[in-house]
Amino acid sequence: MTPPTPFAAVILAAGMGTRMKSDLHKVLHPVAGRPMIEHLLASVERLSPAKVAVVVGSGREQLEPLVEAHAGTLVVQEPQLGTGHAVQQAQQALNGFAGDVLILYGDTPLVGAETMARMLTRLHEPDEPAIVVLASRPADPRAYGRVIADADGTIAKMVEFKDANAEERGCALCNSGLMAVRAADLFGLLGRIGNDNAAREYYLPDIVMLAARDGRRSVVVETDDWEVAGVNSRGELAAIESEWQRRRREQAMVDGVTLVAPETVWFAHDTMIGRDSVIEPNVMFGPGVTIGERVRIRAFSHIEGARVADGAEIGPYARLRPGAEIGEQAKIGNFVEVKKSRFGRGAKANHLSYIGDAEVGAGANVGAGTITCNYDGFLKYPTKIGEGAFIGSNSALVAPVVIGKGAIVAAGSVVTRDVADDALALARGSQVEKPGWAARFREKMAARKKAK
Repeated sequence: MTPPTPFAAVILAAGMGTRMKSDLHKVLHPVAGRPMIEHLLASVERLSPAKVAVVVGSGREQLEPLVEAHAGTLVVQEPQLGTGHAVQQAQQALNGFAGDVLILYGDTPLVGAETMARMLTRLHEPDEPAIVVLASRPADPRAYGRVIADADGTIAKMVEFKDANAEERGCALCNSGLMAVRAADLFGLLGRIGNDNAAREYYLPDIVMLAARDGRRSVVVETDDWEVAGVNSRGELAAIESEWQRRRREQAMVDGVTLVAPETVWFAHDTMIGRDSVIEPNVMFGPGVTIGERVRIRAFSHIEGARVADGAEIGPYARLRPGAEIGEQAKIGNFVEVKKSRFGRGAKANHLSYIGDAEVGAGANVGAGTITCNYDGFLKYPTKIGEGAFIGSNSALVAPVVIGKGAIVAAGSVVTRDVADDALALARGSQVEKPGWAARFREKMAARKKAK
């Protein structure tokens, strides 16, 4: 996938996004737990760009940290006078750059590195087209601009939908807006664009026709419509998410993972699952999850920022929060929450527990209703449970505290001091029994009720 020459990416993200009805910049709305534009930036990075420029309008302060994190340059388009005008704003950021320019859209997040590489490679094939345009044939062309092309891919005309006649609107080949063009050609062509059109804007596709007037042909490269689907509304965002999830589920099963009810499993962009693992219905993976081989994730579990080793079992109704590390053959059962804690090989917390900021040794058993009291309202403190220890049901371990290897904590205990290896810790009030008291109490209360 190495492009034939150095390239720069210009990502357009200056749209107002008014149909999203959101204070969050449109391109920061997430797909699979990752901002749309970051999907695009990650794909670009796979090709090692020489430069990345992101063109914004409003909301610069929201985008700036993310763009800088990906070594990009933010440039501002003000006012917004169309896509051609937007690309022009990147000229200074690309000053002195002599390679190719890949023009992308921040609200078209699913374009893969392979497709980007294909566009750049096509630009340097023997016929040396002036511009490569990415297009698709969606089932519903709607108001997309049309690409009128010959059988060999040569572009005869590009036209915006609002400016197209009835015959042109009948063409099924739609412009995605994505282009590849040499930097030496790009800004000269952009400087010649006019705005004599229905919207009085400077359209980027017009550079194709300007190149044609110079006797230079441009060509189209086709891709699947899902890859160039854009987002302008919450409904379109949901549709993109749905398609991404469908493809990710298919890939998981191809890779040897069993999804009992695929349509109910929700992946994040970076979820990793080993072969022969089984994912039961209604499981949610947030970002940062790695699942080993032969793991069973039972129904209605939520996992984020966690690692689960080979042969472990999670759930049902379990929650693994960031920093959870579950060892081989370990078991996290129903209604157990684990945060920033490590479970050793074969350790168990089977029922109704909260384990936070803890280390649970191999083979230890944490009984139902146990909690690690790790927070005093100001700071967090650690709990260490040794190998083979047994924590009785409904116990509270008040951190910082160490439970030794092989130790037993009696049910219902509130443990505030360290427990030695192989010791029994019993921290609860003594049981007192008064013979016949209950019967006498009932007689007295019944008499009182009757007297009323």
